[in-house]
Amino acid sequence: MASFDLIVLGGGPAGYTGAIRAAQLGLNTAIIDKREVLGGTCLNIGCIPSKALLSSSEHVHFAHRQAARHGLKFENITVDLNQMMKRKQEVVRQLTQGLEFLMKKNKIARLVGVGQVVGPGKVVLRRNGHQEELEAKHVILATGSVPAKLPNITIDRQVVVTSDEALSFDKVPEDLLVIGAGAIGLELGSVWSRLGSNVTMVEFLPRIAATFDPDVTQTLQNALEADGLKFHLDTTVTAVTSQKNGARVEAIGKDEQKLEFTAEKILVAVGRKPFFDDAVAKDLGLKVTAGGRVATDSFYRTNVPGLYAIGDIIDGPMLAHKGEDEGVACVERIAGKAGHVNYDAIPNVVYTNPEVAGVGLTEELAKKNGIAVKAGKFPFLANGRALANDQSQGFAKILADPKTDKLLGAQIIGFGASELIPEAVTVLEFGGSAEDLGRTIHAHPTMSEAVKEAALAVHNLAFSIPPR
Repeated sequence: MASFDLIVLGGGPAGYTGAIRAAQLGLNTAIIDKREVLGGTCLNIGCIPSKALLSSSEHVHFAHRQAARHGLKFENITVDLNQMMKRKQEVVRQLTQGLEFLMKKNKIARLVGVGQVVGPGKVVLRRNGHQEELEAKHVILATGSVPAKLPNITIDRQVVVTSDEALSFDKVPEDLLVIGAGAIGLELGSVWSRLGSNVTMVEFLPRIAATFDPDVTQTLQNALEADGLKFHLDTTVTAVTSQKNGARVEAIGKDEQKLEFTAEKILVAVGRKPFFDDAVAKDLGLKVTAGGRVATDSFYRTNVPGLYAIGDIIDGPMLAHKGEDEGVACVERIAGKAGHVNYDAIPNVVYTNPEVAGVGLTEELAKKNGIAVKAGKFPFLANGRALANDQSQGFAKILADPKTDKLLGAQIIGFGASELIPEAVTVLEFGGSAEDLGRTIHAHPTMSEAVKEAALAVHNLAFSIPPR
């Protein structure tokens, strides 16, 4: 029986990061994943391939919508979807191969198959019809998540699909209906809209990307509608029926209005659900929360001795970077170090154009919880670099405590928001103030100056050229 200090079940961001940190700390480590390559959903059928397609489709969008303003003229613009998909896979392959190198470099045992915890420190590995018993002092569950489904919709993965299939269509669908206007739906809807599909978004909530403030989401919706996406909010899908060359979707909108849509493809993008089916033997009695996640304490310990859980299967946002930090913190706790994750400083991003990024408290949540905040906003329309870049949509918003000026949250909607939000995260992490951020020198001209000006605006000190 092979023996290790640590066995990690799951090769996604939480799992592989935890395994690498464990090896760095001197633990004899093994990682088990059913895929031939590591990376989990994120690298293989999630974060990375979707960003590759977003980048490629943004070039198409630029050629059609913005190039003429820059004095650039293109004729007979065509899309080679096969080449686009090939590039996407090349990006994925480069990253997954890099992970395999890191496993070898850190002397981590790479085991392909399905692992199941059958007792404290006992794991059965099943592969190719055979099984092998392993033992370890510690075991970490990092088995991730899968696309969520709706009870009244059958996903056939041909016409009615999940994000897995929507990343690999072999042709641009003439019409695409997306159920769910969260990050996944908005990003994939944007990709296929830019490539020529007629995209309709159906969302049962009253606004899109609902974890952000209404002023942010309305700005985003306006921008996406200008690019051709159609939205039906406060709308519940009641049935999806296959028909020739697509499917018919029935829904109930505002004021009980009955709606009907037809589309070549239906993308169900209603979020993700934790996946740990059969990862732990039933007789071990793994404790699960009311929300269906694995229950853990502050050290990521489950109720099963020696068993820990991290990533999408435990409470918190299902984000790769949240899982990565938990992987490091969990392993450091196992090694007797002070691993820690600040859950108040985890950024969230929607990679549309404009991008949306946020961290910490929102105005809406503050109001709901009776928390006093003072807000400062600054539009990219008054930012020199944004105008020069032809990317002036959106704004930056900073929230601070009105008494202490401590930074409480930030939201940015605009080009490159994902790259701008980290400075707000850093100030939040170190307990800094809006003034700290506002008085930090930023290079000029840069998009980041809008974040600085939003921080200054908390105290009505922003410098701006009035937008015309």
